[in-house]
Amino acid sequence: MTFDQKKRLLSNYARYSSMAFQMLAIILLGVFAGFKLDQWIHTKPIFTIILSCASVILAIYTVTRDLLKKK
Repeated sequence: MTFDQKKRLLSNYARYSSMAFQMLAIILLGVFAGFKLDQWIHTKPIFTIILSCASVILAIYTVTRDLLKKK
């Protein structure tokens, strides 16, 4: 394996692992915001569910956009 191939492989690992951490951060932020909003307004877990689903959709959109843009 040449140096360029190793460099490209390491670059791909860094790219995909950063996408995974980005997805995790978006989803955790959405769940946390929904949980805190439910505590503040004294509702059942309505906002937690809504913001959790919205953050998963946003995370998938963000990763898909990054995958298509960086080809």
